[in-house]
Amino acid sequence: MLPMKTIENQIDTEKTYVKNANKRCLRYDLDRDMVVSKRIIADSELNLRLIENRELMMTARPFIENLCDFVRGSNFFVILTDHEGCILGVAGDPEIVEKSRGLKMIPGAYMSEECIGTNAMGTAIIENQPVQISGEEHFIKTYHTWTCSGAPIHDEDGNIIGALDLTGNSDAVHSHTLGMVVAAVSAIESIMKLNQKHRQLDKSKVLIESLFDSIKEGIVYADLEGSILSSNEQARRMFGYKKTTFENLDLRDLIEDWRNVLANCLTLEDYFNDEVMVHARANKVHFHLNAYKVHQHGEIHGIILMFSDVKKTRRLANRIMGRKAIYTFDKIIGESPQILETIEFAKKISDSKSTILISGESGCGKEVFAQAIQNYSPRNKEPFVAINCGAIPRNLIESELFGYEEGAFTGAKQGGQIGKFELADGGTIFLDEIGEMPLEMQTKLLRAIEEGTIARVGGSQEIPVNVRIIAATNKKLRDEVKKGNFRHDLYYRLNVIPLVIAPLRERESDIPLLANYFMRRISHRINKRPIEITDAQMAEMKSYTWPGNVRELENFIELAINKERLPIGQLSIEKRELPTLQLDTTGISLEEMEKLHIQRILQQEHYNMTNAAKALGIGRNTLYRKVEKYEIPMIEA
Repeated sequence: MLPMKTIENQIDTEKTYVKNANKRCLRYDLDRDMVVSKRIIADSELNLRLIENRELMMTARPFIENLCDFVRGSNFFVILTDHEGCILGVAGDPEIVEKSRGLKMIPGAYMSEECIGTNAMGTAIIENQPVQISGEEHFIKTYHTWTCSGAPIHDEDGNIIGALDLTGNSDAVHSHTLGMVVAAVSAIESIMKLNQKHRQLDKSKVLIESLFDSIKEGIVYADLEGSILSSNEQARRMFGYKKTTFENLDLRDLIEDWRNVLANCLTLEDYFNDEVMVHARANKVHFHLNAYKVHQHGEIHGIILMFSDVKKTRRLANRIMGRKAIYTFDKIIGESPQILETIEFAKKISDSKSTILISGESGCGKEVFAQAIQNYSPRNKEPFVAINCGAIPRNLIESELFGYEEGAFTGAKQGGQIGKFELADGGTIFLDEIGEMPLEMQTKLLRAIEEGTIARVGGSQEIPVNVRIIAATNKKLRDEVKKGNFRHDLYYRLNVIPLVIAPLRERESDIPLLANYFMRRISHRINKRPIEITDAQMAEMKSYTWPGNVRELENFIELAINKERLPIGQLSIEKRELPTLQLDTTGISLEEMEKLHIQRILQQEHYNMTNAAKALGIGRNTLYRKVEKYEIPMIEA
């Protein structure tokens, strides 16, 4: 990160770049009364543009999140563009992001000067320097209400590959805003260089520490034997050790299945995602792991490991991938006739090659059954790859499922990118939330199922894949077919073997077993005492409808352990379905109205965030931010 004095020296205090930009705009013959960009791309053209800039987007994401966190509540939003000024992503306060959408400042819109006049992104790219454009300095009148601070992003050879911009209301203009953008760009460029030129990594411990300490995640640099050579403060905090102690430890003792982690890093991609169990100082902890090989003189001499906390609801991630099924049938808790019958049927169909469609309400354990079927089948030694169809961006889902060829587009990885179907070859692919898959992808999925082959994006070769498909949904797909949201031919192709999991409210005898199981497991995990459940309390729990099913019960038990008492009052009023919240708007603020409306929709959708976001007409990330903002409890009360 550049020192603030160096950043300030880069800023042109006389703003000659504004004069130069406006002169150019006159030559472009732009209309000052225009509102939206002259060029906006979409669909396949935008999809290819996003794939081409995937590495830039992935690298910039944590720094964009940091900027958004820093300016949250100030009505600012962050824009990332490519080298031509095409918007790749927008993030920030919901209100001002919504305002920007009205001006078509959306992915695919070009912010170059010839398309929209003087602005921080287009001008920064042309001038090749950080710029700040405020109020009437913008060429078009519509942007006179904005203040924009932008800086170009360069690759290791000094070529411009994009721009980062922080925009807000013009009355919030401040020179430090540009300083923050320049600092973020500097960090992004450092990470890009690390990804592209591993051989340039200096072994100097001081250099590694200074670089790694600028990253939000926990960073560990180790040799191929697992000896820790360097680490950043965040990693030591996550593992629970002081610097001198931590760097005398060995990853073979800290990371379960270290040999498999090492093998994946060395034999798969330079970059991979996985979940690992770590023996931290206090207890075992799950972490999400990214790993990079470090080359020098053509040889691999070390690995950089990036650890981040695993979210409890990792289904929200824009990609969920697993390579091995964990759950088996003997780990499914229950003794009710419904669950025992379902387990017995699932065992019978495990050795079949036919496609399975698992149906059930959210939180009832569809993925657990999918993994158990895999482990009970002849494919139990083969990969199990899980995909959340509702969590992958529409524009990237084809390349995620089928991969892409080398040279398919500018910036494609050498050798291409293998897709999830190829990763699952010989094993099982689990398509969770299949009802969320876009219609255009349903056609391609149907073809892959029927022909047993796939073609990578940009390629013509048909690649045979031997994959057993298990799909899951909490929707009534037959109704979605009638509505035109799901292809009827794909529905019948998936619904060869239907497997229906009964909701928890229909399995009353399973509730005590599950409650005791979660009580033991969670109390051990969070190092707190278990709570005693009386017969009267258990009766209340049995009479509750559990709209969130097993997941809601698990959350309820964890809440009880943390509160050191069973909050049975939250369930006592739920012996029947909750009445819909009524909105009384008399004498309440707009924000309070929004909070009440969100609560009502969440309750209506049984706290299924995907369905609730769709009902509200907003993105799921936006819904999660609002739930956090208004402190809306995720257990019905």
